Amino acid sequence: MKIRKLLVLFAVLALIAAACGDDDDAGDTTAAPETTAATTTAAPTTTAAPTTTAAPTTTEAPAPDVGSAEVPIRVLFVPSVSAEEIIAGGELLDETLTAATGLEFDVAVGASYAATIEEMCASPDSTIGFIPANGYILANDLCGVEMALKSERFGYFEYWTQFIVQRDSGIDTIDDLAGKKWAYPDATSTSGFLLPTGLFTSIGLEVGESFEAGGHSATARAVYNGEADFGTTFYSPYINVDGVSQWDDDPANADVTNFDECYIVAADQAEGKFSEGDLVCGDVEVRDARRNIREEAPDVVAKVKIIGLSDPIPNDGMAFGPEFPSDLKDSIVQAMLDYATNDPDGFATAFDAYSWDNVAPTDDSEFDSIRALLQALGYTLDDF
Repeated sequence: MKIRKLLVLFAVLALIAAACGDDDDAGDTTAAPETTAATTTAAPTTTAAPTTTAAPTTTEAPAPDVGSAEVPIRVLFVPSVSAEEIIAGGELLDETLTAATGLEFDVAVGASYAATIEEMCASPDSTIGFIPANGYILANDLCGVEMALKSERFGYFEYWTQFIVQRDSGIDTIDDLAGKKWAYPDATSTSGFLLPTGLFTSIGLEVGESFEAGGHSATARAVYNGEADFGTTFYSPYINVDGVSQWDDDPANADVTNFDECYIVAADQAEGKFSEGDLVCGDVEVRDARRNIREEAPDVVAKVKIIGLSDPIPNDGMAFGPEFPSDLKDSIVQAMLDYATNDPDGFATAFDAYSWDNVAPTDDSEFDSIRALLQALGYTLDDF
């Protein structure tokens, strides 16, 4: 009996010794029960370890950042004046913004106002558009494009539609346009088409034949050449040598009076006065759409007159695609504000095609009047 008890005791001691031997590697014999349990339950984790080394399949190269050389920010201008003029200034803007932000830009002129809007909506995270008020409303309604900056011209954050005719046409008032042939820049131009259409509708005036000339310059040219009885383009007030508006805000006085004293400033006339190439009549510089054809038609003001203006229109501005990265937008907006403040001459040169002098922050509410007009006329992007 004692022998059996001794055998049982030896067996127990052998088991304890074996257990202690297994636990030596852990360095803590008191934790033996826990480590034993851990050892037995660890098996499933090792078998479950198709440790989805599917990592290689998911390790795709990250998408290039917006504003990188691979995905440059697309800067779009509407074709309100010649593409050559716009691109020349746009390249200067490109250089300046790149230097200020470190971002890459690609400047382009849209084939039309509608094409510019459609491209902004098609590339919502990488496009900037310099667009007019009605283009903005349509883009905002279509996909949420946001206007961030509004432009200033000669002290005004607004502009007007001017109605122009040949001086010897016998047409003196808006009412005289009934039945007359109308040239307009583009069916999406706020000043060139939208406002005149709204005005004609409101007073019940029916014009005759009408056609799209292809820009404000082309519209002024059509009237100058007698291809249209009247045209509608943008109006900006005439200024003095210091760049200050000399217009008294009365639509009846929108045109210059000394139209028979107009000339284009030559290089030897520019020092201390107006700049070379300016269209000057007497002691003021003409800044409305007629000036755009001054090189080919230096007598344009003597031959083409203004018979009326529309109500004020919010100036065009700088808009961003609806998904444009907010940090990049803030950086670009600040760079634009700094550019206009710190280098006004450079800024004016970059935006010479649009006659911008400055920019200021804006928001959607400033365009409510244009939104109401579009809704009243029932206009959508399909109409453009």
